[in-house]
Amino acid sequence: MENIWLNSIVSVIIVSLLSFVGIIFLAFKPKFLQRIIFVLVSFAVGAMLGGAFFHLIPEVYEKNHDFKAVSLVIIFGILAFFMLEKFLHWHHDHHITDETEQNEEKVKPLGFLSLAADSFHNFIDGILIGSAYLVDPTVGIATTFAVIIHEIPQEIGDFAVLIHSGFKIKKALLFNFLSACTSIIGAVVAIMLGNSIQGFEEIIIAFAIGGFIYLAGSDLIPELHKKNSVKSSIIQLFAIVSGLALMYLLTFVSHLQHSH
Repeated sequence: MENIWLNSIVSVIIVSLLSFVGIIFLAFKPKFLQRIIFVLVSFAVGAMLGGAFFHLIPEVYEKNHDFKAVSLVIIFGILAFFMLEKFLHWHHDHHITDETEQNEEKVKPLGFLSLAADSFHNFIDGILIGSAYLVDPTVGIATTFAVIIHEIPQEIGDFAVLIHSGFKIKKALLFNFLSACTSIIGAVVAIMLGNSIQGFEEIIIAFAIGGFIYLAGSDLIPELHKKNSVKSSIIQLFAIVSGLALMYLLTFVSHLQHSH
C-alpha cells in the first residue's frame, strides 16, 4: 500500500509541474504575445472540445450506461458554470474600487471560469492515476504517461486563456500551477475511497464535461469573433481544428493504455 501512495503522489506531482509549460512564453515580448494569444485561445477551444467529446464523454459512457443520468449531470455542469459566471459578473460589476485598485490588472470572469473548469479536469486526472495504481503499477505508469501527453496541449491552452483574461504572466503561471495541484487531491481521494463510493468518478467526469463545453462555447468562441478579418478567421479555424486533431490522435494513446 505504501508503494501505491508513493507512486501515485510522485506521478501527480510530475503532472502538476506540466502547468509551468507556459514559462516558455516569458521569452516572448509582450507585443508578440498579444499577437499570438488569439491563435492559442483558438487552439484552447479545439483542445477543450476535443478533450470533452473524444476523451471524457466516451469514458463516462463506458463506465456508466445510464445515458439519461449522465446527460443530466452534464447539463447540470453547464448550468452550474452558467450561474458561476453570473456570480463572477455580479461581483465584478458591483465591486467598488479605489484609486490603488484601479491601477491593478482587470481580470475577466473568463479567467476564473477557466481555472474552475481546469481544476475539475485535473482532479479527474488525479482520480484516474490513483485508481490505476490501485489496479497495478504498470497500469498506473501507462495512465500517467497518457495524462502527461494529454495535458501538454491542454496546459498551453489554459495558460493562453488566463493571459487573455488579464492575468500577468507570473500570476497566470502560479494560478495554473495551483489549479494543476488538484490532481494531488484527486489521487488521495481515489486511494482513500477506492471503489467504496459507486459512481463518484463518473459524476465528477460528467460535471467537468459540462464545464468544458460551456467554457469553450459560451466564453472562448465569442472572444474569437472580436477579430473578424478573413485572414484571422482562417487562422482561428486552423488552430481550432489543430486542437481537435491533436486530441483525436491522443485517443490512440488511450486505446494503447486500456489494452495494457
